[in-house]
Amino acid sequence: MTDTNLLRFRVAVAGALAHLESRREEVNDLNVFPVADGDTGDNMALTLRAVLDELDRLQGADGQRTIDEIGREEIVQSVARAALLGARGNSGVILSQLIRGAAEELVSRPGQLIDATLIGAALANAADRAYSSVRDPAEGTILTVAREMAHKIVTDVAHSSENPRLGPATEQRVQDTAIAEALASAVDAGQDSVKRGPELLAALREAGVVDAGGYGLTIIFAGVVAALRGDDPPELDHHAPARISHPEHSSSTYRFCTNFAVTGSGLSAAGFIAPLEALGDSVLVVGDSTTLKVHLHTDEPELATAAFAGAGEVSRLDVADMRLQLAQRNERLGARAAAGGDVAGGDGAGGPSGESLAGGLLPGIAASGDGRLRCGAVAVVSGDGLAEMYRELGVHTIDGGPTLNPSTYDLLAGIHEVPAEEVVVLPNSANVIMAAERAAELSDKQVHVSPTTSQQAGLLAAVALAPERSVEENARAVSEALARVRTGAVAQAARDDTQGRFRRGEAVGFVEDEVQAWGEPRETLKAVLEALTRGANGSGAPELISVLAGLDAPVRLGDIEAMVNGDVELELRHGGQPAYWWLLSAE
Repeated sequence: MTDTNLLRFRVAVAGALAHLESRREEVNDLNVFPVADGDTGDNMALTLRAVLDELDRLQGADGQRTIDEIGREEIVQSVARAALLGARGNSGVILSQLIRGAAEELVSRPGQLIDATLIGAALANAADRAYSSVRDPAEGTILTVAREMAHKIVTDVAHSSENPRLGPATEQRVQDTAIAEALASAVDAGQDSVKRGPELLAALREAGVVDAGGYGLTIIFAGVVAALRGDDPPELDHHAPARISHPEHSSSTYRFCTNFAVTGSGLSAAGFIAPLEALGDSVLVVGDSTTLKVHLHTDEPELATAAFAGAGEVSRLDVADMRLQLAQRNERLGARAAAGGDVAGGDGAGGPSGESLAGGLLPGIAASGDGRLRCGAVAVVSGDGLAEMYRELGVHTIDGGPTLNPSTYDLLAGIHEVPAEEVVVLPNSANVIMAAERAAELSDKQVHVSPTTSQQAGLLAAVALAPERSVEENARAVSEALARVRTGAVAQAARDDTQGRFRRGEAVGFVEDEVQAWGEPRETLKAVLEALTRGANGSGAPELISVLAGLDAPVRLGDIEAMVNGDVELELRHGGQPAYWWLLSAE
């Protein structure tokens, strides 16, 4: 570049990310190939975010380090590695390879000013690198779009009547204009390529949709053009979402989109392809001899990571539940259609309300200025009413089933769904804490597991959370909230008591973990309420007691009010939990 700082480069990347963020949901809704998991926009945005974060790191705290101080080769290598490690999903990994290919070409031309000629060469090398990373490259996808955009720039340069090369004395504004013109022409070619995609790929044609990754790539370059010109992005067509959500190919049989990094020495991607393909499909293994990034769809993420035992250290494990992603996509499109909205995202702002990367996943939680939360939360929940209460508080939920016992990889997938890099996990059962801690160790996010042992305590912990605080600050707030809470429960006995106190089918009431009462449901519930009202250990009477009714609770919520004296406020709600007639908390 004509200057020696990273500011202009960062502005271009930030412009690309901002424009992609603005149409992220539109890209997600197009996603059917290779599997309809509805996260292409998310994955491409996360890859660009990793690049932007790396540029900030390279510039230093004061933002004053110059290109020469850092070193051009270090910049290129660092950016390429950041894109690789930050990539998620097929689209994110392929985008990381496009970035890597372009970076390799740029660093191979020391002293040459970036102009249309170099941009064309860099994009051509990027397309070659991306094609070589995919075992069975499909035409009509992002690969085709990248190749045809590069071809357009190279062709324009070859047929230009003027010398397209820029000399070292070129002013910054002139350079920005020249690059913007070249990329704007490429965006036009990319749009044409995107539209031809269904002619080349049956899965797109049958779904009546264009390729999400290819469309995302045109959005990225349009954002760069806008940043270089200091103006609005070139106008792009909007595309309606897929007509179908279950494409007929083998990926629909696998549940988890699994991504992780492997670091070591003497690594070779080729040797791991076959073992991974035995576990699933959509396999991508890219990188170099010291760092590999792995992506596949599988039902057994733990076996995928085990394939690298002894070869290197596995890190940045990220597991996304594609069934959940698909359900969220269908729910989003259904709600948009019911509201009479433009399912193609015609306002250019992503979702129906211009939601950012945090939007739509954590209702009720405010996002930061760049559309991401600093700290989010996920809770293990059983019961439709309870799940709705957690969502009202902005907490993502994992269905724990009747036994409230999700697997480590269910938990890891839930952590991935939270649009924040810092996450508090509320396990809500003593039996889940160990699995949650293992998921926290495996995640590439900063995760804290708060030791909530009941769903009703977890709700009060969720009230204490704030998205603008760090995960450590939220962990302390949760701990303080839990110290002020006593919990109770009433359930139907599953078997006879060994001490002869109750028989199977009778009501059993607990305060904390101690059996408090037993017998008829109404009297047992009343005894638990009275025990909670009295307080414990000199804490005094509580101000509020919450009662959450479960499925088939034998006493109506309206009849419970008379069981508590008027000095304590009573909150009654339907929890829908299957295992307990009532869950109670006193604070």
